Amino acid sequence: MDITWDDLVGSALLGTERRRPSGVVGDAEEAAAGLLDAAAGGVMRRRAGVRPGVAGERPAVAPADRRPELPVAARRRLGTLLADRVGDGARGRQGAAPNLAELLPQWLAAARREGYRAPAALLPALLDAARSRTDLRADTLALTGPRGLWLAGLNPEWKYALRVGHAGAAASRPEDERETRRIWEEGLFAERVALLTRSRLADPAHALELLASTWRSERAEDRLMFLDSLRTGLSARDEPFLEEALSDRSRNVRATAAELLSALPGSALAGRMAERARGCVSLGAGGVVVEAPYECDAAMERDGVAPKPPSGRGERAWWLGQLVDAAPLSAWSAQFGGLTPEQIVALPVLDDWQPDLHAAWCRAAVRQRDSGWARALLGPPPAPSAPVAAVGDPAKLLSILPADERAGWVADFIGAHGLSEAFQMLGVCAVPWAPPLGRAVVDALDIARDAGSYPWSFSGVMGLAERCLDPGAADQVAVLTAAAQEPPDGSPGATVYWSEAFQRLTGTLRLRAVMLAELRPEPIAGHPDRHPDPAVSEERTGADPGTPEGGTP
Repeated sequence: MDITWDDLVGSALLGTERRRPSGVVGDAEEAAAGLLDAAAGGVMRRRAGVRPGVAGERPAVAPADRRPELPVAARRRLGTLLADRVGDGARGRQGAAPNLAELLPQWLAAARREGYRAPAALLPALLDAARSRTDLRADTLALTGPRGLWLAGLNPEWKYALRVGHAGAAASRPEDERETRRIWEEGLFAERVALLTRSRLADPAHALELLASTWRSERAEDRLMFLDSLRTGLSARDEPFLEEALSDRSRNVRATAAELLSALPGSALAGRMAERARGCVSLGAGGVVVEAPYECDAAMERDGVAPKPPSGRGERAWWLGQLVDAAPLSAWSAQFGGLTPEQIVALPVLDDWQPDLHAAWCRAAVRQRDSGWARALLGPPPAPSAPVAAVGDPAKLLSILPADERAGWVADFIGAHGLSEAFQMLGVCAVPWAPPLGRAVVDALDIARDAGSYPWSFSGVMGLAERCLDPGAADQVAVLTAAAQEPPDGSPGATVYWSEAFQRLTGTLRLRAVMLAELRPEPIAGHPDRHPDPAVSEERTGADPGTPEGGTP
């Protein structure tokens, strides 16, 4: 039978009743069988006609990773989490079972803190998981280490790993100067970004020298990406290069350079911005007097002030905000006669300029990581009867404060205002949440349930609690798993949902406790340096697990 491959494919798609290939005879059943026979013969002919490919260059040997391997139980746990990483997020109702997809990032972070390396057999699954979830990438690349980067270089689907510079990966990929120059001058863009980021982590001055060597010949979009890498290890040594970048032909590059310089309170740009801002904001008889700029001149524009405001924003308020949030916060104490940040923030601001001025101070506090100003702008948590302040971003200001102070502030806020305004604040608190914060969250969820609140509106907080509550809070949550009596004005079926949610939270906390214990196996009694798991014993004693201690194989 001389039937072309296209004829076979067309008949298979349309069916033999509508399109029968030449040479295929009989009724419908016989024609279908004849088509399959012809297809089998066609496949054999196509395979027989394939010429053998030319063998490519053999890959380099994978680099060594001398970190300890995971304990046996932890290896099994990782395999389970990776197999179930799709999770139940698509379902409207999750039931009482823990969501394993949400446990994977916690497990990866804990394993990274313990200093383990990933099992070689699970490297592909780990890289696949991080390809679809950016929140897993940093911990995944730290855990997979140099072998993960080596493997990513062999599969285009994992090329993201070559773009992500990470401290763990950087420490495990030393390059000599000749190789560094070769990659920087001849490598692909992703390789160059990764190299620059690694160099910035290891030696910021050398990375800056590398960037400056080819800066003028780079494309504008590449210059922007390279410049962004200077955020890591930013210091006064970068100022001359960034000052030169203020004259770059790309507007985005100029804006990024100005932003980086304004994060250096001692930079010349910060001084110029301070002088302009002090000319606009002063202390008068009745409070703070604001005289916003009437124009955005060329010098202001060169220093990063965007001349055109967004829709709905006045020009003068837009220019004022940019001047104030780029000025060093230390300049305001002298401007206001030695007042502290708390005293300055408490001053009345005339002519309705307070929202603009305070919002700019909030942005400056976040950019300059000034905890004193952040504390002053936040103030104490609002009383239950007081409205929640709308100026600034409390979550960003909280992120600057020490972890214990941050957790205490949010716990007091939740106690006064509940959870409706606290979601973003909870997201910046250190994990696991401090006991007072954990108790405040659980108590607020219990109050919401007793009040008959609509349960689905708290699913986000419940998800955060599964990830962030201390596992030791499981017993406190377990008390709430019993189905409560449904309030007469509550949402129908709400109590059943709350019971399932508290059961899931309890199960998740207990499972997290088991996961952490698996990553920290107990030493064998009487031998503090020996562990039941051979990999851990090898790391602690330096002995081969198959060799008797102090002997030969």
